[in-house]
Amino acid sequence: MLDAFGKCRPRPDQQLAIETGLYPYFRPITERLENGEVVIGGHAVLMAGSNDYLDLSQDPRLKAAAADAIGRHGAGNSGSRLLNGSLRLHEDLEAELADFLGKEAALVVSTGYQANLALAALFTPDDVVYTDQLIHASLVDATRLGRARVVRYRHNDMAHLERLLEEDGTGQGRLILSEGMFSAEGDLCDVPGAVRLSRAHGARLILDSAHDAGLLGAGGTGAAEHFGQQGAVDLQTLTFSKCFGTLGGAIAGPGHVIDYLRHHGRPAVFSASLPAGCLAAARAALHIIRTEPERRLRVLAAAAKLRADLTALGLPTAPGITPAIALQVGDTLMCLRLCKELLAEGIYTNAMVPPAVPGGKALVRLSLTAAHTDANLARIVDACAAAGRRLGLIPARPGHTVAASVLTP
Repeated sequence: MLDAFGKCRPRPDQQLAIETGLYPYFRPITERLENGEVVIGGHAVLMAGSNDYLDLSQDPRLKAAAADAIGRHGAGNSGSRLLNGSLRLHEDLEAELADFLGKEAALVVSTGYQANLALAALFTPDDVVYTDQLIHASLVDATRLGRARVVRYRHNDMAHLERLLEEDGTGQGRLILSEGMFSAEGDLCDVPGAVRLSRAHGARLILDSAHDAGLLGAGGTGAAEHFGQQGAVDLQTLTFSKCFGTLGGAIAGPGHVIDYLRHHGRPAVFSASLPAGCLAAARAALHIIRTEPERRLRVLAAAAKLRADLTALGLPTAPGITPAIALQVGDTLMCLRLCKELLAEGIYTNAMVPPAVPGGKALVRLSLTAAHTDANLARIVDACAAAGRRLGLIPARPGHTVAASVLTP
C-alpha cells in the first residue's frame, strides 16, 4: 500500500546537501548587530541576503510607530477584516497607498503572498490568464486556485506573448500577469511591451510589485513608474516585507475591482487581519519612502557599483540595475558550494536552486540595502573573489579594476 507520507522524505539532492554540510536554508539568526552584521552559529557575518532594500526594518521611526500602535490596539485583532478585525489604521493605510500608487482604491491584507492569492477571485472560467514563465510561486498558486485557463509565455518575451494573444481567438476575458521586478535575478518586466499588448488585445495588466514598490521610479511606486507606465497598469500588488520593512501586503486598482476582492478574495476574506503594529510600521515606512528618495538612490548606486566589480572579477553576474544581484552558477551543487564558501568568508547570501529557478539555472543571490557602505561592498567583492578562486569560477589571478566609489567621498 502506498504511504501518503512517503512523499515527505527528503529528495536525493536535498539529502546529499544535508549530509555534505551544504544545506543553506533555515539558518537561525540569533542577533542583529548595528553594522549590518547578523550572528549565525555564534559568528558575526555581513548580511547580503535581505530584501530590506531601504534598511527600514530597524528604523527607530518604524519601531516607535509599531510599539505605540500595539500599546493602543494590542498584538493582534483576532478576526477577519470582514467581521471584527478592521481598524481605522487599515483604512488610513489603504487611502495612503491608493494615493501613493495613483489608484482609486487599495485593500490591505496580512501578507504579500495573500495579496496575490486573492487575485484568484478574478480568474474565472470566462477568462484566460497569460503569465510570465518565471512568476513568483504566490502568483502560480493564484492561477491554480482560480478557474481560468492559463497560458505561459517565455520569460519577458513580448514577441512570444504577442503570438499567443494573436493565435488565441477566444472571446474570453484576458489578463496578463507578471512581476514588476523578478525576485530571483532582479531583472525587470518589459512593462512598455506588456502595456502595448494589453491595450492592443483588450487584456488587463496585473503587476506584482513585491520587490520594486518603494525602490524604483521617480516617486518610488515601482517598475511601471520606472518605465513611465504607472497609470497603464490595471492592478498592482505589493508586500510590506521588502522596502516597507515589516509584514503585510496590499492590492491597488479600480475601486469596483478592489471592492469585489474585498468580498470575494477568499484568502483575504477568511484570514485574520494585519495587526496594528505592522499597519503603523507600514504607514511610517510609506512616509519615509515618499519623503526620503535618497534611500533608494543610495541602494541603486550600491548595486551598480557591486555589479560592476563582480563583473570585472569575471564572475557570471546577471545584468540589471536592481539591488538583487545574481551570480549565475548553473549547477545546483556548485551553487550550494559557493553559498557555503561565501558564508565561510563572512558573507550571508541566498542559494536559489530548482524548483525556485529553472533546472540548470541555479544562482547565488546577493541583496543589497541602503545600509551597505563602501567598506561592506569591498568586503563582499573580496569574499566573492576568494570563494570564486577556490571553486574555479574565476581565474586564480584575475586582472580586474574595481569601480570607483559612488557612495561615499
